[in-house]
Amino acid sequence: MRTLTINGKMYSDMLRAGAQNLNANRKTVNDLNVFPIPDGDTGDNMYMTISSGAKKSGKSDLLGDVAAISAREMLLGARGNSGVILSRIFSGIAKGLSGVKEADTRAFSKALRSGVKESYQAVSVPVEGTILTVYREAVESTSEHAVESFEEFFDGFINEIRASLERTPDLLDVLKEAGVVDSGGAGFLYIAEGMRAALSGMVFEETSTVDNGPRKPDLNAFTEDSILEFGYCTEFLLRLQKSKIDIDDFDLDEFIGWLNSVGDSVVAFQEGTIVKVHVHTKTPGDILNHCQSYGEFLTTKIENMTLQHNETHPVVEEKEETVFYVEKPKKDFGIVTVAAGEGLKEIFNSLGCDVVVDGGQSMNPSAEDLIDAYEEANAKTIFVFPNNSNIVLTAQQAASLYGDCDIRIIKTKTIGEGYSAISMFDTTIGGADEIEENLNDIIKDVVTGMVSVASRDTEQNGVEVKKDDYIGFVDDTIYIDSASRADAVTGLCEKLESQNYDIMLLLIGEAVSKEESDTVYRELKTKYSRTEIIALDGGQPVFDYIIILE
Repeated sequence: MRTLTINGKMYSDMLRAGAQNLNANRKTVNDLNVFPIPDGDTGDNMYMTISSGAKKSGKSDLLGDVAAISAREMLLGARGNSGVILSRIFSGIAKGLSGVKEADTRAFSKALRSGVKESYQAVSVPVEGTILTVYREAVESTSEHAVESFEEFFDGFINEIRASLERTPDLLDVLKEAGVVDSGGAGFLYIAEGMRAALSGMVFEETSTVDNGPRKPDLNAFTEDSILEFGYCTEFLLRLQKSKIDIDDFDLDEFIGWLNSVGDSVVAFQEGTIVKVHVHTKTPGDILNHCQSYGEFLTTKIENMTLQHNETHPVVEEKEETVFYVEKPKKDFGIVTVAAGEGLKEIFNSLGCDVVVDGGQSMNPSAEDLIDAYEEANAKTIFVFPNNSNIVLTAQQAASLYGDCDIRIIKTKTIGEGYSAISMFDTTIGGADEIEENLNDIIKDVVTGMVSVASRDTEQNGVEVKKDDYIGFVDDTIYIDSASRADAVTGLCEKLESQNYDIMLLLIGEAVSKEESDTVYRELKTKYSRTEIIALDGGQPVFDYIIILE
């Protein structure tokens, strides 16, 4: 059987199959990490991104609707650089399929080309030899060959993906040195293979841990004698309709302003002709009736917040409950940062951060996680410190989707840069522009050294690395390899000429014993007597020691 056109239901099945094929192979993708520490998470990030769209794509026959809804959910669920780029690929495809009931291979090929444009625009400096190249080259080559069936189309598309993927080490020296192909491109290959299999009727079984869903609400928490205090958490997807309004003239800011006048905790985004809304209100019917004048609902969810509150906070004093959902006025400046490890999160909280998002190496937060943090920070201007190069794009995507305040992404790529910048955060020097400039100046002079276990044998920067040894490195440069973790951290400090710095902050990881860290601290204190050394329990995973030199 030859598939000459695809509709919304088939596209939804293809997305689900693509997600599940990637899920079955994501460890393979994770293991393609270039740097020899156990932080490979490209497969995880790409899977969580595409699955967030596939699970909520729906079963409509209208291809354009399914493409738009799934792309929107991927934008919100995107994690890591590879996940952000993947979400932008499918966002571009959705734009190319906008308003389409079904598509033949020519229309679908045109939509894929739209995905190329969208994904390249998502990255300020596109790097060739990555998923961007693999996807672009496969789309360009496949577009040159006109075929009628989707089976033939995807066979050719997949062959071109494989060919481009094999060329990635020739474009990126780091891939050639590590002896691997690009992990993001490999992840996309598994997605495409899954989508092709769906055309043949193959079904992939869900093999990941499945969330059993929310617990059933305690209906006794709101009885016939109860009084509605908190209102309803109201969420919906609204499709703007040409028959009701001039869509080009739709003013999202005015729309949000009206929602704020009748509710609170408002979050609203627009993607094409779909508006996603979250609002707390005691009269959800009024909001739904008003919003229906703009279009029609694709999904709705209304939950009594008394039940929500009782479920998540079973023991709470009445005084706390009464203020739980009170909207607070926005303050001038807020701080959002990302960190993993209870000690590190406590440190950032003590520095005055409004929200510390749980995440970091190998556990990147999603765009929606960061949007929630921006909402919680509740400020007119929010400064965001990702503290990891793989989270910067996600933070930027979340900022573009949120749009409810001025968000400044300070491109901190390490915990050290984030710590130094936040510890010297100064609102007295001027407005947001002056603060941002000062923060960017601060992070230029910070050196952050890391110690972690090596995940494989390799040789970099003239250092021979053995699997299961400990390596000390800064950014992508390895300075030392040692079978002893303590020797690795002291050796790294020596390589970094720590005696030339006034302050050394030593963050102790979760795998390090107190006896070992005390010994290392005493040795460093003795050797660098003129440097103020502060040891703190960071409790961070992956990195056994983090050294911050200022």
